[in-house]
Amino acid sequence: MTITDKNEFQSGVKRVIISEEEIQREIKKCADWISQEYEGKPLLLVSVLKGAFVFLSDLSKEITIPCEIGFMAAKSYFESTESSGDVQILYDLTQDISQYHVVIVEDIIDTGRTLSAIIELLKKRDPLSLKLVTLLDKPDRRLIKLRADYTLFTIPDYFVIGYGLDFGEYYRNLPYIAEYNTALLD
Repeated sequence: MTITDKNEFQSGVKRVIISEEEIQREIKKCADWISQEYEGKPLLLVSVLKGAFVFLSDLSKEITIPCEIGFMAAKSYFESTESSGDVQILYDLTQDISQYHVVIVEDIIDTGRTLSAIIELLKKRDPLSLKLVTLLDKPDRRLIKLRADYTLFTIPDYFVIGYGLDFGEYYRNLPYIAEYNTALLD
């Protein structure tokens, strides 16, 4: 799939479900929580690429305490609207996390498969603590018992795009969260 036309790009947006203003307001609250929770502690924010990079960027700018940032990349969608169930770690952390309180910064918890695999991998590395912050939680799709320590928004079972979330690598640059127009798949 290649999209080069603006109208074709915009046709993928069925409707906006969370505005840019709502996202920024909730990010500030989350950053305040992190700043209070980890004051005086070595903090590592771990972004799960690619989807969480926009969220991590905005969140880290609002955090008022020292922190480091690390990146991981995992894949389970493979250009589909359904998780394959096969989780692959494509890029791993370079930091030794045993001296950090680690906060995973995720874009969305859907089935839970990807995050569960990441959490298990990180637990084996003995961080001082491990918590999960997610922009979006979609509990209706959960296949694995998993709960975030901090959730900004809980959403119904829509396939969503924008604010880092994609369909076929497109739509990450939208400043809001939108429902993808799945009618385009027919």
